[in-house]
Amino acid sequence: MIIDTTEAQAINSFSRLESLKEAYELIWLLVPIFSLVSGITIGVLVIVWLEREISAGIQQRIGPEYAGPLGILQALADGTKLLFKEDLLPSRGDTRLFSIGPSIAVISILLSYSVIPFDYRLVLADLNIGVFLWIAISSIAPIALLMSGYGSNNKYSFSGGLRAAAQSISYEIPLTLCVLSISLRVIR
Repeated sequence: MIIDTTEAQAINSFSRLESLKEAYELIWLLVPIFSLVSGITIGVLVIVWLEREISAGIQQRIGPEYAGPLGILQALADGTKLLFKEDLLPSRGDTRLFSIGPSIAVISILLSYSVIPFDYRLVLADLNIGVFLWIAISSIAPIALLMSGYGSNNKYSFSGGLRAAAQSISYEIPLTLCVLSISLRVIR
């Protein structure tokens, strides 16, 4: 069977359109994720700046003013400094637990943002069980705190991890009851 050159060009252009369509879908899949992560980052920077300014006003002192205009870049400078700090691991502790604990805490918090609808079209995961998944994912953080405290092989760090986990759980229980009561009121 002999294929005409115009037919071959039509087939090639169709395959190019399909690959462009797949790339376009991938880009539009990443846009909400990028906007969510950038919104969280900007929100944290603004909250840290406001906290420093309000604390400085309460204590009658000058707040952050040297890093950028009005000290706006102070939180960014602190984050950069924190990234370049030396990573200290306990010599007699379990280094895997000590290292995995904080990453599990951060991952669970970032995953809990995936079910929160920020707009009608800006939802990363539109699930029927979104509230319950949010509660389940956010309740993983106390386990990560316990892992970090236990992984240091130090009784003071472990008691600090227990205290942080107990405090986190004591905040989660009323929050969960409030969210579930609203969910039960809305369900028909």
